[in-house]
Amino acid sequence: MGPGAPEGPGDGSPAARTRLLLAEDQGMMRGALALLLGLEEDMEVVAQVASGDEIVPAALAARPDVALLDIELPGRSGLDAAAELRTRCPGCRVLILTTFGRPGYLRRAMEAGAAGFLVKDGPVEELAVAVRRVLAGETVVDPALAAAALSAGPSPLTAREGDVLRAAVDGATVSDIAGALRLSESTVRNYLSSAIGKTGTRNRMEAVREARSRGWL
Repeated sequence: MGPGAPEGPGDGSPAARTRLLLAEDQGMMRGALALLLGLEEDMEVVAQVASGDEIVPAALAARPDVALLDIELPGRSGLDAAAELRTRCPGCRVLILTTFGRPGYLRRAMEAGAAGFLVKDGPVEELAVAVRRVLAGETVVDPALAAAALSAGPSPLTAREGDVLRAAVDGATVSDIAGALRLSESTVRNYLSSAIGKTGTRNRMEAVREARSRGWL
């Protein structure tokens, strides 16, 4: 190699750092994760966002290798963003990192193409190891949550029933839900009745709470 030529892999030059995107709405948690992961010699946080709507634009701009996404974010869930990242940024691996270890969330994360799912109560060293594993092509899932997901089974709700329950989260009326989803009021009532029956609850708000607690929404 001639004088002044750049060094390449295998010639003693440092390996490229893994580029990370963090999506976390709590500023203190986001800052702490960025600081701790940035201390890893092989990692670099290249983007931080506080809402789900920012995830895909930030990923397209920063081109991270791994995106660490919370689920419950303002604007859009991390699970919805993960599904879009699969098509818009196929080179980016997604690791879901959440406070809520709900079996339904795990199933939805895997369906969205996530490569890993961890609960936030673990040490940052384990998170760094998980990042390296998903980057190497492995799937990393919290063992206890994986067992719970297998025993819980899939969500009994259809996609449309889930849409109607999500629209009812803030106490929307049948008319409001019908307008938002472009359905007739009778169709909305039928979906709500079916969802209430499947969740074993007495009304729509109980159905929403039950479905959310199980990670179906």
